[in-house]
Amino acid sequence: MVDHILLDVIGAIREALEGALLEQQPVEERFQVDVFLGDVSFETSYSLPGEQSPPRVRADLSLEWPTWSQSAYRSWSIGESPAERPELAIEVALRLQRLVAPPDPAVVLAALDGAVPAVGDEPLERTGSTVEQVFDAEHEQPSSAVEVTFQGIYRLEESVLEDPEKIDQQVAGLASWIASGLVRLADLNLPTLPAEDPETSG
Repeated sequence: MVDHILLDVIGAIREALEGALLEQQPVEERFQVDVFLGDVSFETSYSLPGEQSPPRVRADLSLEWPTWSQSAYRSWSIGESPAERPELAIEVALRLQRLVAPPDPAVVLAALDGAVPAVGDEPLERTGSTVEQVFDAEHEQPSSAVEVTFQGIYRLEESVLEDPEKIDQQVAGLASWIASGLVRLADLNLPTLPAEDPETSG
């Protein structure tokens, strides 16, 4: 059974992303439970409004709620004092895709340079970047993409456990930063391949 605090966090993040005028990607949301370990994970993707399919820029957000966090939250909810506060692992990947050629990673990283938001008390950290080149058997022109990943921990302090409405304030900066990052990636002057033809992509 999943306790409500995780659903509160998911709901607050969804609301914040939509409040930042981002659009959820269709069929890109996943809520999964590891039947062996008990860990719970949530994944969702958002893009700028009006993007074609697939979008040129996309943010992939994932949350992981480990089993020990669930146990700690249950202990707190019945009046016990857990050794550690429950926490969520957060990962945000900002992706620029449908590129004609592999980009210079330094150019992309420069566009995302600047302050990184904190979720709760801890800022996210940039953990790496990946450049991809995909060759489709039906097309001669390969498609390139670059993805920059940020990770962090969201510790749920007792004040938040007692008043989950405070989550809204703590994730608002994350949503604004994601939206700003996508805009900066979209503004890069990099040649882009056309989007899929909706009449032939299905």
